[in-house]
Amino acid sequence: MADPDGSAGRLFSSCVFTFFPSKELSQSLISELSQSVVKYGGSVIQPKRDDSLVLNAVTHIISNTIDFPEYNEASAMMIPVVKSDWIAASLAKNKQVQIRPYSPDPRMIFSDVVLSCADIPSRDKDAIIGATMAMGGVDSENITRLVTHICALSMDHPKCQTVIEKKLKCKIVLPHWFDDCFKLGKRIDEGPYLLPDPEILRARPEDDIAVPTSQHLQGATSACPDYLPPPGNGSVAGRPKLNVFRGRKIMLCGDLSISDRLKGIVQGLILENGGDMTDEVDECDWFICQYREGSQYVHASHERKVVGNLSWLYHLIVHDEWTSPMRRLLHYPTPKNGIPGFKDLRITVSNYGGEARIYLENLINASGATYTKTMKADNTHLITARDNSEKCEAARDWNIDMINHLWIEESYAKCELLSISTSKYTHFPPRTNLGEVIGQTFLDETKLKELYFPGGPKQPAPAAAAAAKRKRKILDVTQENLSSDDPAEEVAISRQARKEFDVMKDNDADYAEKTTEDFGVSAAKRRAGQLTTPARARHIRVGKENETPSTVSSTGRSAKSSALRRLSDLKSDIQLYEKEKKRIPKDGGPWGGKRAADLIDREHLNRRSVSSPASAREDDDGAAIMSKRPAKKARPAVKEVEMRVILTGFKRWVNDKHKEDADRKKLRGLGVAVVTDGQPCDYLVAPQMVRTVKFLRNLSKGAVVLSSTWIEKCLDEGEVPPPEDYLLVDKENEKKFGLKLQTSVNRAAKNGGKLLWNIPIYCTASIKNGTDSYKAIAEANGAIFLVYAARSGTTIKPTNPEEDEVGPEPVYLLSTASPEEKKLWKRFEDMARQGNMEPRVVASDWLLDVVMKQELSFDEKYLVTNFFG
Repeated sequence: MADPDGSAGRLFSSCVFTFFPSKELSQSLISELSQSVVKYGGSVIQPKRDDSLVLNAVTHIISNTIDFPEYNEASAMMIPVVKSDWIAASLAKNKQVQIRPYSPDPRMIFSDVVLSCADIPSRDKDAIIGATMAMGGVDSENITRLVTHICALSMDHPKCQTVIEKKLKCKIVLPHWFDDCFKLGKRIDEGPYLLPDPEILRARPEDDIAVPTSQHLQGATSACPDYLPPPGNGSVAGRPKLNVFRGRKIMLCGDLSISDRLKGIVQGLILENGGDMTDEVDECDWFICQYREGSQYVHASHERKVVGNLSWLYHLIVHDEWTSPMRRLLHYPTPKNGIPGFKDLRITVSNYGGEARIYLENLINASGATYTKTMKADNTHLITARDNSEKCEAARDWNIDMINHLWIEESYAKCELLSISTSKYTHFPPRTNLGEVIGQTFLDETKLKELYFPGGPKQPAPAAAAAAKRKRKILDVTQENLSSDDPAEEVAISRQARKEFDVMKDNDADYAEKTTEDFGVSAAKRRAGQLTTPARARHIRVGKENETPSTVSSTGRSAKSSALRRLSDLKSDIQLYEKEKKRIPKDGGPWGGKRAADLIDREHLNRRSVSSPASAREDDDGAAIMSKRPAKKARPAVKEVEMRVILTGFKRWVNDKHKEDADRKKLRGLGVAVVTDGQPCDYLVAPQMVRTVKFLRNLSKGAVVLSSTWIEKCLDEGEVPPPEDYLLVDKENEKKFGLKLQTSVNRAAKNGGKLLWNIPIYCTASIKNGTDSYKAIAEANGAIFLVYAARSGTTIKPTNPEEDEVGPEPVYLLSTASPEEKKLWKRFEDMARQGNMEPRVVASDWLLDVVMKQELSFDEKYLVTNFFG
């Protein structure tokens, strides 16, 4: 880039940076960015020895997450926290770009969106752009390679044609996607809204939708875990050193429901990894307790100690990475008596699966309500991820309130029973399972203080008075600088927006909710009588939520206000009357509505052919909707989990979901939990050796590999045989891969997931089977994985060979011999040699074989020129 006046060298001349390393921002990338910053006039301050950040002299914090201890203090000091991409973008434009679009705050749901609108009506276009920018996005009038989304009604617009002709990696979405995101205050998947063939226009609302994984719930599904999760490599002896406790003093409160043995293990882990234990609140940095009560909890909260529960502590142990206990609802101590207003509620769940269902059950119980697995007429609420299921039909017939999970999450976060009349709680996008956005709600610290530790702190000891006063001041200022609500809520429909975010006023851009015809899409593309989104007009109110517009005379206004007050007083009685009227049939039976009558008729007919007088129907979750109340039975005690297993290649359940569910319950009753890939596990169960992602990832963690015959025995005989008698033996594949499986397992336990520690492995972007699989395998073994494409810059630091006493280290590029990939080889080799590294362009089989053997080795047969020759 030409720079005749030398301005590039002054780009960061007034900036002082500090970096927070994390999984998303590796040390190698920090080193490269630091060099770029210094080259262009900036300076970098390194963290302290205990990894804490120095804030008093910096102007920018570069972090790809807000999960670091100094985040609140940085916000109070008005120090911008930006992603590492901000530096690259500033360098590309030769000027410091806007900070807002590069915020790592997950509540800025459009922070990585560069939007360009096509054939959208001008008023709707202004509303979409305004709200997108308020939530971190950027508007672009022209189509460039930086544009990530085009909002359009069809593919006919020139902007859409440009994307097709130039093969740009840009998503063309209907405005309905933005509409649904604005309503929920969460960013949902664009898939169902993508042109030219959007799913929301061709699929029926009742068609099945896959239940998504819950990526935000890992280690946060329960506030009271009953076990210490195993280490990442499956072996306590091989557990790597933890950095998260270094220099920290931890206090375990007496209200924790853990045994002395488990408490001793936890304390040992903290002490062995640089932490310290204390029994004094004033001395601790972190205070761990179970409930939001007690003098010690109040004192710790007043002194601004980090207060979390056992689930949060376990999460730190497993992941060895800081996260705020305010980030996830069940990482903070629970209210012992629940949230006011929840005590008499009976809540059931539909359309959520896996960890999301467990999380909701625990959250409902923590709030003080009663969770019910089955749907009965005495239920008060149904929390559902879609508005289509047997339970949903029953809720409509029985007049039971139906909402999504945002209601229970935000009620718990704000420590109060929120009204279900808010539109975001009753909104269900037509082709989205809302389980994909579960677990993203933060706790409201202001509400916690008002309810659980009001007032000021006790007088601190003289030596700690100054530090405590400064810390309290910082955290108090933070509450003024930070919004307690999500940024998305500030532009949400039917709420008063803050002044600085009020981009959708009635007189400015009345972005009413559209039917398909409103957006100009042909009505022939949807089924008669069905709307892609509910046709309720929505407006942004600039006054109070329930304020009546001033459109009548003073006399009329007075009479109307009086009538509204009287009607408001009777509202609860009217609702109760309507509810009971639907429940009580004319014949005086116990259930109400047409659905209940049909169930009773069916029960009488079935008595002739079945012996049981009661009938039950299963909804899509497998939970029964009872037509008659069964007698209460003592709940059997659930056996404690003794083994966690991951299955791969298991054929018993193929195309038989009901059998799988039944078998999983049976195994759980035996103390064997079948967990999903990515969770800690003790055993990997497979019929034979396979080079799949699941097999290689869990082998790398040191999991013991068992034959699937072991699971079959457990299910067929109803008892758990000794796992050591069923170690997987596969002579044929051992010969094929040239290894001994048991040797690989033993090596994996010793390697502790660090077989490829800090070894750079590149992968061509167009490699067969995609880059994600290889990334998962490489990173499970500690490698630094990067994608290498035609436009990739130099990512290896140039060094002087004379300064390197060890000699060039190898750097690998996974590739095939396709003409497109061959073009990258020379550039990669030149880059590696300039960095004094030995380039090795290899077939992907090298990585698979190395990980399968759990032994780092190299043979020239893996070079692409030999492998594909």
